[in-house]
Amino acid sequence: MATLQNSPSLHRTLVLNSFTKLHKQSTFHCCRRSNSFLVRAEQTPASSTCSPSQDRSRRRQVLAAGTIASWVFLTNQHSVSFAAENKKGFLPVTDKTDGYEFVYPFGWQEVTVEGQDKVFKDVIEPLETVSVNVFPTVKQDIKEFGSPQQVAETLIKKVLAPPTQKTKLIEAVEHEIDGKTYYTFEFVAKAPNYTRHALSTISIGNGKFFTLTTGANERRWGKMKDKLHTVVDSFKIFKV
Repeated sequence: MATLQNSPSLHRTLVLNSFTKLHKQSTFHCCRRSNSFLVRAEQTPASSTCSPSQDRSRRRQVLAAGTIASWVFLTNQHSVSFAAENKKGFLPVTDKTDGYEFVYPFGWQEVTVEGQDKVFKDVIEPLETVSVNVFPTVKQDIKEFGSPQQVAETLIKKVLAPPTQKTKLIEAVEHEIDGKTYYTFEFVAKAPNYTRHALSTISIGNGKFFTLTTGANERRWGKMKDKLHTVVDSFKIFKV
């Protein structure tokens, strides 16, 4: 963990930026497409004649075309509905400048905090938030800073929780998305009058060190944990 702790630029930036800082706002637009299908049967001119077998054959073709079109329409409608259900209750954020994206629960509002890239929070439950920090780095892979446990412990103690709070790392794991390594970890931070249960994911891309952290009051963890896992799992870095 010496590499992370002794990196002057990253260490200085991490310590100076706390959970309560942010600048930038994002806007997003959602759209939904609908598909339509048209099945048309050409009528036979009055002057033309056809045998009964030809007429039956033509009717079968029209009915078959209508059946296929209806099946395709219903299949597409099902796919659209399924996609909408997967994102139901969440709103997307895409930062095309730094190159990252994630989702946050519907109803949370963006707040501006100097020093952080983005923060969204619940207006009623102040501990229910998601924040993103972006720091410059010359490293190419998060593994260069150490193991998931080492990096998580350092970030929790020096950045993600005030020094006066007692912290505990619950779990730290490594996974890949599109060939890029991410560390994701779970921890708690205890203050005199509350305990915050949180999740973080970190990675490196575009010459930057990214951290996304979300959490809630321990008393609401059981209700919020699935939503918070969705937020953390949605975080992805892309090339810019």
